[in-house]
Order: sequence, then C-alpha cells, then structure tokens
Amino acid sequence: MTLDIDAILTNPDKNIIVCTGSGGVGKTTTAAALGLRAAELGRNVCVLTIDPARRLAQAMGLTELDNTPRAVVGISNESNSNGSLSAMMLDMKRTFDEVVESHSDPERAEKILSNPFYQALSSSFAGTQEYMAMEKLGQLRAQSQWDLIIVDTPPSRNALDFLDAPARLGSFLDGRLIRIITAPARGAGRGIGRIAALGFGIFTNVLSKLLGAQVLADVGNFVADIDTTFGGFRERADATYALLKDAGTEFIVVAAPERDALREAAYFVERLNQDSMPLGGLILNRVQEVPETGLTQDQILAAAQKLTAEGQGPLTAALLELHAQRMEIKERQKHLAMRFTAAHPNVAVQPIPALAQDVNDLAGLRQIGEALANQGITW
Repeated sequence: MTLDIDAILTNPDKNIIVCTGSGGVGKTTTAAALGLRAAELGRNVCVLTIDPARRLAQAMGLTELDNTPRAVVGISNESNSNGSLSAMMLDMKRTFDEVVESHSDPERAEKILSNPFYQALSSSFAGTQEYMAMEKLGQLRAQSQWDLIIVDTPPSRNALDFLDAPARLGSFLDGRLIRIITAPARGAGRGIGRIAALGFGIFTNVLSKLLGAQVLADVGNFVADIDTTFGGFRERADATYALLKDAGTEFIVVAAPERDALREAAYFVERLNQDSMPLGGLILNRVQEVPETGLTQDQILAAAQKLTAEGQGPLTAALLELHAQRMEIKERQKHLAMRFTAAHPNVAVQPIPALAQDVNDLAGLRQIGEALANQGITW
C-alpha cells in the first residue's frame, strides 16, 4: 500500500502533520521538504521543529531559527499557487514565559518569572519541552495565518514523549502532592482538624529537611501564583491531546531501510495505534536505487573477477563490483521493508531514493518533495 503524500498535503481538512521517527533517518529534512511542497501546492505552512539540529534553517536559507516563525523566500510560483512557508525552532523557556505573560498582569508575571522554582521548571523539568511544544502548536493552530502546521519531533524513541509528557506535567502541577505542599498548615478547629494540622506539620517538616525550606517556599509561591493566573495545566494538555487525535491531524513516521530504524518505526506505529492517533503512513528514506541491467549479482561479480584476472579494464571491474554491492544493499533493504509491511499491512509506505549529496538548500528539499509525490517508485 503506497502513501499518497500529495493527497494529504492538498487536503484542506488536514491542518497538522506530525513527523516522528528515530534519530539519523532524515526526519528534519523530510519535514522541511513536506513543508516546501505543501507551500508550492498552495498551502500556507509553518514548520515547527523541536529537534535542536540547525539543518532546517540552513536548507531553507535562514540564518537562524528561533521561537518566532520566519518567512522562507524562494517559494516556486510555477503552479500559480499563493502558498507560503515559515519555519521556527521551539524555545521551551520562551514559550513558557509567553504563556505566563499572556495570562497574567505584568506584576504577577514578573513575580512568576523571577521565581527560582519556575526558572528551573521552565528550563529543565522533565516533560517541559514536550508540553511547550504542544502549547506552541496550539498557539499556531489558533492563528489564521497558517492552514497547515508540520511538527518535527525530537529524534529517538523520545519522539513520542509529547503524547505523555504534557499530561505528566499537568498532573504534577495539578496533583495532590503539590496541593499538600502548598496548602496552609492551619488547623480546622478541634478534634480531627487539629490531628490533620499536626500530621501536615510533620509532613512538611520532613519535606523541608529533604528539599530545603526555601525550595518548598518557592514551589508554594509558584503554584499559588500560577494557579490564580491561569491554572488548569491538565485541561490545556487534554485539549491539545484531543487536537492531535482529531481527523485534521496526520502522523507520518520516517525511517531508513535499516534494521534498527525499522524496529523503532514499528514501535512508533504500534504506539500511535494504541493511542488511536491518526497514522498517515511511513516514509522510507534513503532507499538504494540500482539501474536494471538484466544481470544477476553473481553474473556481475563474475564479470568483474574475469576482467581483474585478465588484467583488463580495472576501472570497469571496480564499477561492476560497486554495482554488485549496491544490488546487495538494495536486496537487504527490500527484505527489511517487506518484513515491516508484512507485520503492518495496513500502514501505507512511500520510499524515497538516496540522494548523491546532502540536502542544504531549497532545490534539494524540492527534489525530496518530488520523490515523495512520485507514486512510481518501486523496489
């Protein structure tokens, strides 16, 4: 089953594409190529990368990427399209700051931003990056400037952490432990109230010894300020999670025709299916193409050996050996791909041939986009 990329890119009901996959398979470049092709087909596109690699900026001719979408120039108008392309790289702390600033008055925002616990949370707390990626996605989706947003997720298996991390962060900030830590240690009168107050005092004393009194104070002040400012982290995470499950979203898994990469791709596919996420299909990147000669690999190697033995045509013999090596690579890749499709027969697959050089400009991205749309690629 072949993945029809153009059908997804030109569908006005598709507003979000999430590219996911392991590291080193060309996921960032693929996301950029999808963005360029969609723009040249008439969509207004923003590519959001969470991957810290700078290749995306270089390929799009931008000097840098930051937390603000930057317009990409050089979009082809050959199809008389009115599409546009912008790109940005997530700055998780800046995004968190923007959320605080947009939901509070200047005085309270300054109080939150200067809180030591907030500074640690917004910079390094596990799950913050993924949570803020979803915040930024929600912000971009709420704007009318772009009708298609392409998200390039982090490399490796952690690429799907954003499915869990927002809920984890929201549960942490809305959770019972935080409420206990930030609750005032006051009695409720006599009897049970006094016992509860005494128990709470013992509990906070223990935490103070473990974490330090100042840390507890910073946490308490932060949660009190953030809760009265906009609260409901879990609700925001749930809203974004629902957006990802919506029919307007497509997940595209990117892999290379290698054992480890396809194993990771299988994990992504199974996880997305488990969470009932809309899976568009698999892009199989860097597939080895070999011109057909009508000869088998053994016949080509035999011809090369004969030339070498006769001391004739050393260059021709070397080229024949190289051709045989590429035939072997192609067969190995084909075998791995067939194993994947046999295990996941309902996943549409689109191969992209390996290019002779790295992609570092719009022309290279355009070439990949054309290969993605080429339904005639075969093994």
